Amino acid sequence: MNPLETYIGPLKLKNPGMAASGIMDETGDSMVRMLNSGAGAVVTKSIGSVKRSGHMNPSFIELPYGYVNAMGLPGPGINGFKEEMETATKAGMIIGSIFASSAAEFAELAKKMEIYGASAVELNLSCPHAEGYGMEVGTDADIVHKIVSEVKDSVRIPVFAKLTPNTHILTKIGKTVQEAGGDAVVAINTLKAMVISPEFARPVLSNRFGGLSGPAIKPVGVRAVYDLYRELDIPLIGVGGICSWSDAAEYIMAGASAFQVGSAVVSDINIFEQINNGLTRFMKEFGYSSIKKMAGAAHE
Repeated sequence: MNPLETYIGPLKLKNPGMAASGIMDETGDSMVRMLNSGAGAVVTKSIGSVKRSGHMNPSFIELPYGYVNAMGLPGPGINGFKEEMETATKAGMIIGSIFASSAAEFAELAKKMEIYGASAVELNLSCPHAEGYGMEVGTDADIVHKIVSEVKDSVRIPVFAKLTPNTHILTKIGKTVQEAGGDAVVAINTLKAMVISPEFARPVLSNRFGGLSGPAIKPVGVRAVYDLYRELDIPLIGVGGICSWSDAAEYIMAGASAFQVGSAVVSDINIFEQINNGLTRFMKEFGYSSIKKMAGAAHE
């Protein structure tokens, strides 16, 4: 038996690590590369209804402890992404990330992702730097309930909701996703952040605000998953600052059944293979026969 095998609802992953939305997932070929490097699944970049150019540069800055970006959800639109999905889905499990400003728009996008071969859809309810989308709709429990409910009524594939840490009602939003029929919660997206240039006395990013990712946010993500695990019955997918097998183990022990890796892929394309090998060694040494046995161990 493969000790790394895990389930997210009806989905069976041979490895628990997924490539997070926004990293190495803009083309079919890059998604195939992630699958071949040991990712159990790949989440696409967040795709909307129409083509978007995103925010002007500068839209990305590297810091000693991570990255701050305000890309503004650029992309080709759902119809323009069809060819990339056709390439990627032939190689393995692809989760279609979508963003929209209304429940009806989310539902239409989800239906197209299902047609294109997505194994599940991930609702981006958490982007902190795109006006009218993401966090702006994902911090209202009533709106979240309507979005998740309509998407569930529109597709047969599992529906995941990616939540923002930029709220004091995270567990309430998680419960809302569960009550609306969501199949899993993904936590967390980036933290709203800003970097200022002292020399120019201006924010560095053209959008002023962006999302902080990378190692700096891992303790926030682990805490979020821990809190959600205590309140929810549906599976959790942990994301935020994972750079090693031990980071992944923290999320699993906090309650995650799987995890996503984003920023670390930028500096190490083989990160999934390294995490898989490290987790396997650790699980054997400490007597964990499966991810399921390990998930939530920090609560015992």
